[in-house]
Amino acid sequence: MHRFLVSAAHKSSGKTTLGIGLAAALRGRGLAVQPFKKGPDYIDPIWLGQAAGRSCRNLDFFQQSASEIADGFARHGAAADVVLVEGNKGLYDGLDLAGSNSNAALAKLLGLPVVLVLDARGMTRGIAPLILGYQAFDRDIRIAGVILNRLGGTRHEAKLRAVIEHYTDVPVLGAVLEDRELSIVERHLGLMPAFETAAAAARIAAIARSVAAQVDLDRLLQATRAAQPLVAPPPAAAADSREKIRLGLARDAAFGFYYADDLEALQQAGAELVPFSPLADPRLPEVDALFLGGGFPECFMGELEANHGMRQSVRRAIENGLPAYAECGGLMYLARSLDWRGEKRVMVGAIDADAVMHDKPVGRGYVRLAPTDCHPWLAPDAAGGEIAAHEFHYSSLENLAPGTRFAYEVKRGHGTDGKRDGIVSNNLLASYAHLRGTGDCGWPARFVAFARRCRQHLTAPIA
Repeated sequence: MHRFLVSAAHKSSGKTTLGIGLAAALRGRGLAVQPFKKGPDYIDPIWLGQAAGRSCRNLDFFQQSASEIADGFARHGAAADVVLVEGNKGLYDGLDLAGSNSNAALAKLLGLPVVLVLDARGMTRGIAPLILGYQAFDRDIRIAGVILNRLGGTRHEAKLRAVIEHYTDVPVLGAVLEDRELSIVERHLGLMPAFETAAAAARIAAIARSVAAQVDLDRLLQATRAAQPLVAPPPAAAADSREKIRLGLARDAAFGFYYADDLEALQQAGAELVPFSPLADPRLPEVDALFLGGGFPECFMGELEANHGMRQSVRRAIENGLPAYAECGGLMYLARSLDWRGEKRVMVGAIDADAVMHDKPVGRGYVRLAPTDCHPWLAPDAAGGEIAAHEFHYSSLENLAPGTRFAYEVKRGHGTDGKRDGIVSNNLLASYAHLRGTGDCGWPARFVAFARRCRQHLTAPIA
């Protein structure tokens, strides 16, 4: 087995593209590759999962305990030949002075060697003190090798290799030339999601070919060989044996931000996931509850508005008491309207407010939420008083109806207005915050239980 963390000296060094290429290239050798992503992120894991052919899992100090991280890592990594963890930001960057949630802290917790990606544009001799400093800063971190990225040509590569060999003992595992053809289109929240890109598979294959040609994969595997295999923890409890609830899951090019662990937890709790497309389907399928995750509804607002039948079906279902949970993009879709770049489109109207996009982030980063008595399926003390979550949104809600009920008080972050989040209407909870079913939160099981209770009072299934 081989395990390693792909990190960098700073963000925007190209580590995500290289991580995608490594996952796909190693998979192309017939190896089972399990990808992980550090931190709260949806888009990078979608690309990594598609490259590896396995769902990517997130590891997050803010929303998980150290034992949860270690257990999840072992559970999903034990059956793989290669375990690849892509970091976020730089190797030593973190929220606090001690770096307790940094990539380096994750590497130490999981015993991972580090493959350091260095954006070497404009560098020659100066790369040596950079590498030496990263080695010296924390002697408990083993830098297994570096991959030089965005090189200007073979002469540039030769100079860098000579400098690194002369001044350091760190092997150069690869040298990748600057190639804009391999870059992935970015959007305001990061890379464009792979589920939106028809040519995603071709782009991944091209990146894999480039990485395989410019990175010494044999040397990489040799440098990251694990001394001991991972031992998976005992399997989770048996799935709920009661009659399943049918949970409608919004999933298409406009909506696709879901954590694999949470979808599995929903199924474990007794939900049958029923995917539907707000873009293409004429109406909701027959379901007992709804989950509308995040995404980019603003990029498809014309198509969403044009699908009048679906909008009416969703609004009618929520007004009739169908339990529903919406996060960020899902919240925007349920608003009265969506305004972006001078264009305004009609949305579902289940929330009495208008969503407006802005040029800069309104809320971005980790949040802490305190549930209120208005929360439909999470008691105020159910998560130890506060919930750790995250938000990524460029939109805000305007013209919100007076008297709107909120499920959360925002202790950290922005939410809808800097103080509150989680709009409650009938059996709907719509929030800018993204939850994870980790720690004491356990939202998937609580939501499924709530949907079961609601089903007993609905006269007929929603179709």
